[in-house]
Amino acid sequence: MNGLELSRKYYTEHGLPALQETYPELLGRLAIGLVGDGSECLGFDDELSHDHDFEPGFCLWLTRADYETHGFALERLYARLPKVFEGFSRQPLSPVGGNRHGVLILEDFYQKYLGAPTAPTSLEHWLYLPSASLAVASGGEVFYDGLGVFSDIRSVLLAGYPEDVRRKKLAAHAVMLSQTGLYNYPRCVKRGELGAAQLCVHEFVKHAISTVYLLNDRYEPFYKWAYRGMRDLPRLASLEDPLVALSTMGNAPEESRAKSESMEEICALFTEHFADLGLSDAKDKDIEHHARSLQDGIRDTTLRNMHIMAGI
Repeated sequence: MNGLELSRKYYTEHGLPALQETYPELLGRLAIGLVGDGSECLGFDDELSHDHDFEPGFCLWLTRADYETHGFALERLYARLPKVFEGFSRQPLSPVGGNRHGVLILEDFYQKYLGAPTAPTSLEHWLYLPSASLAVASGGEVFYDGLGVFSDIRSVLLAGYPEDVRRKKLAAHAVMLSQTGLYNYPRCVKRGELGAAQLCVHEFVKHAISTVYLLNDRYEPFYKWAYRGMRDLPRLASLEDPLVALSTMGNAPEESRAKSESMEEICALFTEHFADLGLSDAKDKDIEHHARSLQDGIRDTTLRNMHIMAGI
């Protein structure tokens, strides 16, 4: 049983009956589910995840106004729920906040991840939000939402980046792919700067992974889950193996030639997808030409006139 299944079952068998019996009038004021930090909210948890921050639990979100009136009573109810469920023990709740589960203030939850208590309202806000924060805020599952406020914000996030923002980020990553992998890597190898060469490779891989997520219109999660998340994507999931190979191969002459060829092939593959998706009208496979086309296709004047590498 993964963490999301455990949470849903714990809520269904214990949380919901307790609420219906004790505070049925509050159900219409609550959003309930499992969203937030933790691999279980992304569906990436496994047996190794059980060694920390893994427990039967769920979140109850209240607006700030409702929390001031009903928060303490709901916290007491949540504290009385069974401490052991399906062989897993609940962790003590912190009296000073910072809990992943239990009673949470809706506005504070979104403020933590979005820098605002509501969904982003400007393209600049979208542009500079960390993708990992967006992945967290839109992950997990909402089991029930009486008011609909939590889910209204969530639905905006689940729709993905505004198209101009997606184009802006893709253009920036495309430039960096060219700069790190196609230009700087072979120059560092020729100079014998093998440490710098490997840094170029790592930067290339990072920007390639981000490009894969953006081409799938998905938010890239925290870096340690980036490869795991790629496997579930419908487009370009096959790039995992060549990207891992780039990171793990050395920089001896034969290896460096193979790495350069691989990076060129990956860039060419990206240009094909830019064209297939109607994101770029560049006619060749030069990824920098596609970066300029991506930037030129941005409709918002302010975003289009920003430096091409802004926003990553």
